[in-house]
Amino acid sequence: MRTTRRGILKLGATGLIGGLSLPRLLQMQAQASTPVPAKAKACIFLFLEGGPSHIDMFDMKPDAAKEIRGPYKPVATSVNGIQICEHLPQIAKLAHKYTILRSHSHNDNGHGTGYHYVMTGYKADFPDGNTKVPNNHLYPSIGSIITRELGSKTQIPPYIAMPHPLAGGGPGFYGSEYAPFVIEADPSQPDFEVRDLKASDSIDAKRQERRRKLLAEAEKTTAKGKPETMSTYYRQAQELITSPEARKAFDISAEPASVRERYGHTSLGQCALLARRLVESGCRFVGVDHSGWDHHFTIFPSLEKDMFPHVDRAYSALLEDLDKRGMLDSTLVVLMGEMGRTPRVNNDAGRDHWSMAQSVLFAGGGIKPGQVIGATDKTAAAPTTEPVGVPDLLRTIFHQMGVDTTKVYNTPQGRPVPIVDGGKLIKDLI
Repeated sequence: MRTTRRGILKLGATGLIGGLSLPRLLQMQAQASTPVPAKAKACIFLFLEGGPSHIDMFDMKPDAAKEIRGPYKPVATSVNGIQICEHLPQIAKLAHKYTILRSHSHNDNGHGTGYHYVMTGYKADFPDGNTKVPNNHLYPSIGSIITRELGSKTQIPPYIAMPHPLAGGGPGFYGSEYAPFVIEADPSQPDFEVRDLKASDSIDAKRQERRRKLLAEAEKTTAKGKPETMSTYYRQAQELITSPEARKAFDISAEPASVRERYGHTSLGQCALLARRLVESGCRFVGVDHSGWDHHFTIFPSLEKDMFPHVDRAYSALLEDLDKRGMLDSTLVVLMGEMGRTPRVNNDAGRDHWSMAQSVLFAGGGIKPGQVIGATDKTAAAPTTEPVGVPDLLRTIFHQMGVDTTKVYNTPQGRPVPIVDGGKLIKDLI
């Protein structure tokens, strides 16, 4: 007879399982759980690194004092009653395709540590200021978890990061097999090329085959640690070099000029376009890191001239393109940063770190669109509705992707680490 999760919990509560440890109980729960139906086949994670100002973008407070509300005005969107910043006109036109979560909140005000928390669901074990990338040496990131649970669909790597590594986006104790394939190049540049995707002209097919066989033999005797890690990378590179499907997916120059123009010839715009191409070809999770959102000084000129136009064009083009291709329903698109910004403008005409409130945009992948979830107080300082934490976000993303969040894996030292530590589904979102 199959043991149900409810039955296990009842047995544990009544003390009938003598000596049953919590890790073992969690393991039995995971084994007894039923598979989660997947609404989304892929996730595009647009990360605005540095802390996008929620009060100047998606949670404006026009009735607050000037030093709080800032100089921008809210405008109507395509959904009656929902307003966002006047400098995001293209995103405003598509409000019926996404949902704004205004009550996201956590208590990590650091860039590196906050990034780690958002990407893993676990608090960092290092002080903020650690510049090591990736910084999550123990806990696996969202993309690595999705890779381990769902695997590859095609020759395209299941987890891709660009235009550089995600600070908290490593595989942690899962190991190099679940690390992202990192595109350390800007697709908006004329000379853009994906490293390791082209074989050397000096090596013919027979020599490449001999190298492949030699690598396969070496892998049989490879020791653990760095040699094993490098072996994994060599194998992945070989698979990409020999895959016409991969070369085609990464060839952004094949896109019509009008499509590239719609996304915008910026790093974020072309990364978003390449992300669409990659999920279309079978990638499970694409993480795009867009830096420059840490505005402690003169925030408003920078937002208006440098940041808003890029995100407005890229995000709106991505949603429209996915929808036009029939991919939006099966592709979850998340737009967020590691934190928001302070409600009050500082003495340097900037806004500082503020993790207690942030707006997150969700679209596609089975998400209910055209709504606002949660609310903040009159200065956008804290939620007035039930706060939505990082574990809630991760549990919901994994649920939409069909990942069983009750699973627990042990570190090499035997420490049990649940895929998600606590949290609950954001039911209004799904």
